[in-house]
Amino acid sequence: MRTRRLTLVAAAAAVALVVVVGCVAKVQAKVYSAPVYTTPNPISSQPPPQLAELMLETVTPPQALPGAGFGLLHARVQRATDEAFASGATLSVAILDRATHQLVSNGNSQIVGTASVAKLFIADDLLLHESEGKAALTTEDRQALDLMLQSSDDGAAERFWDQYGGNAIITEVASRYGLVSTTPPNDGRWWNTMSSITDLIRYYEMLLDGSGGLPVDRAKVIVNDLAQSTPNGDDGYPQRFGIPDGLYAEPVAVKQGWMCCIGSDWMHLSTGVIGADRRYIMVVQSLQPSDDASARETITQAVKTIFPNGRI
Repeated sequence: MRTRRLTLVAAAAAVALVVVVGCVAKVQAKVYSAPVYTTPNPISSQPPPQLAELMLETVTPPQALPGAGFGLLHARVQRATDEAFASGATLSVAILDRATHQLVSNGNSQIVGTASVAKLFIADDLLLHESEGKAALTTEDRQALDLMLQSSDDGAAERFWDQYGGNAIITEVASRYGLVSTTPPNDGRWWNTMSSITDLIRYYEMLLDGSGGLPVDRAKVIVNDLAQSTPNGDDGYPQRFGIPDGLYAEPVAVKQGWMCCIGSDWMHLSTGVIGADRRYIMVVQSLQPSDDASARETITQAVKTIFPNGRI
């Protein structure tokens, strides 16, 4: 993703929300006896057996995350938030255990510019249209889709965005997944799509369990591409910050976003699913008035503070 400036209206809203949350965010945890989110329009058909790895609702889990458990995880999330603040950054983080339906977050729920994470929505909409016979994807299209998700190619995103509806893509995906904080860009530029940490957690959960409307075989295309995320983006920008370098001992499937500037801040957004069984979802975002390398180090260190052994 090339360096982009969030448009003035969106930037002002984002900065105002950051000022409100500041360093006072406190870790919040919830334990659900049912799935974290309600499901509008659930899919009734069962997925083929070969796609079972996407559907994890039958896992019989322990009562908390492995290792130190949720007690220490709460403290580590708070420590990461405080350390980031000491470096001048505002951190937002949420982690979901899909098997226990336990969610830990630091409580920062500001609306954020998604930058290249919006490419998830572009891919989702495109693959749904293809599955419904409304779009025919050529070999070149499929290669462009892979490059868009694996290496964050902007050119592919621009082409699909212009060809398949622009802002309407975001409106349709937000409606299918019930993403109440996700809105189209006010300037028509896909990288200025707005969302929230909780919406992104919800998106991944519903993508994986099929309840967002995308057939599981198409969802697998997205997840497999994210699992092949390249060290650098198509534009050369390093994209292993946050989850990939922080959870270095885990298999991860990630979509990264970065943007300068929101106000005077670099924005980095690291999102994805973690573990060989895709059990965990994590979203972490930072805003920091610094150079890009320092900002990448801050968000990566936050993940390392939360998971000091490089695994969940």
